Amino acid sequence: MIGPAHPKKEIEETLRYAEGHEWRIGVGGSHAWGRVYCPYKEVECRCGEFCITSIWSMPKNPGNHARALRRVVDNCTAHRNRRDADDDAEE
Repeated sequence: MIGPAHPKKEIEETLRYAEGHEWRIGVGGSHAWGRVYCPYKEVECRCGEFCITSIWSMPKNPGNHARALRRVVDNCTAHRNRRDADDDAEE
């Protein structure tokens, strides 16, 4: 990861996971440590809004916040469609 590491290890691990799936991490901004951005930028992604999620610097429960961030990556419509297409191609 380029830039500063997140102070909470659970969230930092999730950010590495997101980067492994080609998501971009933006550090800084107002009221948040940063944001995670979907790599696909497709219209059907999240009903027309691109997948962008805030990363909190000091969440009340870092484990829950890390799981929520991971769900955003895993449940991205475009990501899921591509993964399903890859699975169908392998069969």
